[in-house]
Amino acid sequence: MAILIDRATRALIQGITGEVGSFQAKIMQEYGTQIVAGVTPGKGGKEIYGIPVFDFVDDAVAQCGANAALSFAPAPSAAEAAMEAIDAGIPLVVVMAEGVPDRDMLAVIHSARLRGVRIIGPDTPGVISPGKCKLGVHPGRMFVEGWVGVVSKSGALSYEVCKNLTQRRLGQSTVVGIGGGPLWGMRQVEVLRLFQDDPATRVVVLLGEVGGTMEQEAARYIRSEMDKPVVAMIVGRSAPRGSQMGHAGAIVEGDEGLALSKIDALKDAGARIAHSPAELVDLVEFAGG
Repeated sequence: MAILIDRATRALIQGITGEVGSFQAKIMQEYGTQIVAGVTPGKGGKEIYGIPVFDFVDDAVAQCGANAALSFAPAPSAAEAAMEAIDAGIPLVVVMAEGVPDRDMLAVIHSARLRGVRIIGPDTPGVISPGKCKLGVHPGRMFVEGWVGVVSKSGALSYEVCKNLTQRRLGQSTVVGIGGGPLWGMRQVEVLRLFQDDPATRVVVLLGEVGGTMEQEAARYIRSEMDKPVVAMIVGRSAPRGSQMGHAGAIVEGDEGLALSKIDALKDAGARIAHSPAELVDLVEFAGG
């Protein structure tokens, strides 16, 4: 098993005829993802790699039965594309764009919650269930099927950690990149809840960073609800207050946004704390027994 996506996922790619969308669609298709449709307004009736292209998401869902959408729409139109997927009844929507205006993203998140739709992103590498399906830009060679669930704000950090896990033959059940913020669709705690309920996941890795209080929220859930081992690593321990470290959401404002505050909260909740990818792999191996 896996969370969010698996071999039965039927994906729709918004912006499939663009340079990035077509390139990544081909890679995902070769990985084994079932891409059943693409959507680009004005390009309906065409095909790309044997995938039918539609003008509207509604038509693609009705004719091809898509149950997940991956959007390569640029930031100014990303919210409109996500809203179209939500309105079409797609239960999982991945928003790749960086720099989506906050007001637009707030509207998307609100609409998704009202409809029971899961949003991943924005500014996300996507999600991959190794050996089954990938929706996004994760480099497939770095991942292998297994029992470690990973949730990360940073795409690059998740690549590095999973490469190390794979080299140690510690495969992954699902790897979820929730995005760099400052607004998120799915939050860490929502992904943790899915991993807790997933019989294929034995150990969970939480990769966080400075800024905000999401990790403290995750710590409260770990303390009260989780019985699976959690290994956490928080980057940005040397970040001073008021600084932004890479992602839009990694702005240190107040003590709770500091890495040490997050580490303390997670440690107190029972999570095992790693200070490097190499140490993290050792902790995962030990926790997995």
